Amino acid sequence: MFPGATADREAASYVVVGAPLDATTTFQPGTRFGPDRVRRFSQTYDDYDRRTDSDFSALGVHDAGDVDPWDDVAAYLDHLAAELRSVTLDGAVPLALGGEHTVTYAGVEAADPDVLVVCDAHLDLRDAYDGNPWSHACVTRRCLDDLGVDRAVIVGARTGSEAEWERAAAADVEVVPPEDARAWLDGLDGGDGTDPFAGESVYCSVDVDGLDPGFAPGTGTMEPFGLDPREARDLVRAVASRADGFDVVEVNDRDDGQAAALAGKLLREFVRTHAAARDE
Repeated sequence: MFPGATADREAASYVVVGAPLDATTTFQPGTRFGPDRVRRFSQTYDDYDRRTDSDFSALGVHDAGDVDPWDDVAAYLDHLAAELRSVTLDGAVPLALGGEHTVTYAGVEAADPDVLVVCDAHLDLRDAYDGNPWSHACVTRRCLDDLGVDRAVIVGARTGSEAEWERAAAADVEVVPPEDARAWLDGLDGGDGTDPFAGESVYCSVDVDGLDPGFAPGTGTMEPFGLDPREARDLVRAVASRADGFDVVEVNDRDDGQAAALAGKLLREFVRTHAAARDE
């Protein structure tokens, strides 16, 4: 169980769902261990948070366990989306623990947002990778082209194929490279009190490889020169109050727990910020 996720399913405002998919990882596998690893390395966090004056265990979080995957990725994503949609139909917010980044497709399908905000080192805008349109390298493209997401904002992106950069130049994609992330976050309110997401629903996805691998080495496709943890935290805080769903993905078992500890902390930051905005 995710620490502090003590609410009954029927009374929950937030539902954690593990999605240990590890089917298309292209370098270092191990995302199948991600959900349990995030739960494990979140054990030491204090229940109380001074910033929000909240106990995590009082925020109505339930852990529904894992949705075990199988070889047919498209069929699994359809099933996972149904599980996450049941959360939204109950008026709760789905919190998915990956698993490879492909699981975000199911979260987006369930939440049906206008905007996908992603922390990611990679554009993930390929139409197919090695002939597979369901690769984790294609997930943002699938959300835009197949699920009708109006636009995607990719924060921390610093690599991609030539074709991906061409796709990223379209009007429905905004790329915020790491060196511009702090300024983008500081100006998220438009500088004049306006909200760039006004009237839009948001889904937030954090791929831990969006951070510099010095902070989160336990991930499959490390890419240097990434975000620092505070930037990722502030991104989650900035969009949480606007979001109808959240996931953190691409954690594997190839470090001493740094990536999993960070992922668990970001999930808690999302819940605390979302709950504080909800209760205002």
